[in-house]
Amino acid sequence: MNSKSYALSLEEAKVKADLEKYRALGGWVEKPADMQAALVGDVSADVIIVGAGFAGLNAAIELAISGKQVVVLEREFAGYGASGRNAGYLAGAIGVEYELFAKRVGHETGKKVIRYYEEAVTFVEGKLKEHGIDCSYNQSGILRAGVHAAQEKRVRKAMKIGAELGMQSVYLDHAAMRARGIPPAFLFAEYSTRGGTLHPGKYVMGLRRAALRAGVKLYENTPLLSYSEGQVINVKTPLGSARAPVMMFATNAYTPQNGLLADKVVPLRVSAVETEPLTEAQLKSLDWPGREGIMTAHWVMESFRLTPHNSLLVTTKRIQSPFCSKTPNVPAYDSYRELRKALHDRLPTLKDIAVRACWSGYVSVAGDGLPAVGVTGPHQNIHYCAGCSGHGVAQQSLLGHMMAERILGREPELLAAMRRKVPSMLPEPLQYLAVKATLAMTGMLDERVNRKVREAAAG
Repeated sequence: MNSKSYALSLEEAKVKADLEKYRALGGWVEKPADMQAALVGDVSADVIIVGAGFAGLNAAIELAISGKQVVVLEREFAGYGASGRNAGYLAGAIGVEYELFAKRVGHETGKKVIRYYEEAVTFVEGKLKEHGIDCSYNQSGILRAGVHAAQEKRVRKAMKIGAELGMQSVYLDHAAMRARGIPPAFLFAEYSTRGGTLHPGKYVMGLRRAALRAGVKLYENTPLLSYSEGQVINVKTPLGSARAPVMMFATNAYTPQNGLLADKVVPLRVSAVETEPLTEAQLKSLDWPGREGIMTAHWVMESFRLTPHNSLLVTTKRIQSPFCSKTPNVPAYDSYRELRKALHDRLPTLKDIAVRACWSGYVSVAGDGLPAVGVTGPHQNIHYCAGCSGHGVAQQSLLGHMMAERILGREPELLAAMRRKVPSMLPEPLQYLAVKATLAMTGMLDERVNRKVREAAAG
């Protein structure tokens, strides 16, 4: 074996070892020590909520504080889904694809949509203080950065549309990026001072504690089997049942499996790779003092952030579309390899760092890029929300709170702005094929940019 082949074999073995760090859970959460008992027998409540993530828990807390008896059903445990698997960006409207919805909803409604995204950050910041949740929040702002000059036009165009709708951000040129100590692979950026990064696992577990303190009856290990519509909704679980005059689905990517929105949202699997904690020398090599969350201006973004324990988290880059809205909890090894490659490309001083963990999870997206929010049933008493567009920590949190307000008889202005005719998806298998084709096309466009970056570096 020649030296080149030997080096390649070592690299392949290293990559294989990294990819064996797959976690069936997100990297931010562990099974709670105080797991709440599964639902056994029959219970009644004022409201049944399905799903104990950011949306479901914020809704449950608001309802319970307002005097309602609330039952929350969670298939695994609070935070098991996307709330424990995301990158932990507390971000407003930066990164939202304005062109998907701006013309469709009109300028005035579009401005309210942007207000919703932006005010969601302030909402979460307030809840962290209200509930005493320590989740290592770093109020650093968020960057949407270009890695090649070819991306500048797209960044500036998005900034222009966003500004017309009320989004506040500034453009950082190469000199401004270097002055902030941003790693040199990121050449320029749209910068929003609003928000930053946090530990999403600690945030969702803080909401879980707040919900239990407020008197919410949380049943974990309790999947929903079926429900019947009526003035009183009856829900069946493996070991029991629940009934209430109102039900809310806060199940995001899992909503189509519950019989709702199968033709309105599509689940997408996103992935993450986390390194071992960086040494002092490795941190110094990055020269990243503000520790801002960075997402790239690719069609499918790459995102990079330092965690509270000084590991590096790299997410997204490749998105996978499951068939018929299924959401199997399985590894995505191809995505982990691509994320490892992105780490090498953007932060070469860390190219040899070991991977601590890798995981995947599901979000859902509507055709116009906005959350799908509404009410259904013959008695208009089944509420739902899905479609996590942009970064979901803030948006899903405020959305859950506003849905609780609507259940209480108060229709928030920003929630009303979301109520629209959501464009229908194609029937299966055409939907699956169309999404696969779209993802393949965006992947080709992004890889073209990446090749240019590598060629420039090699030259």
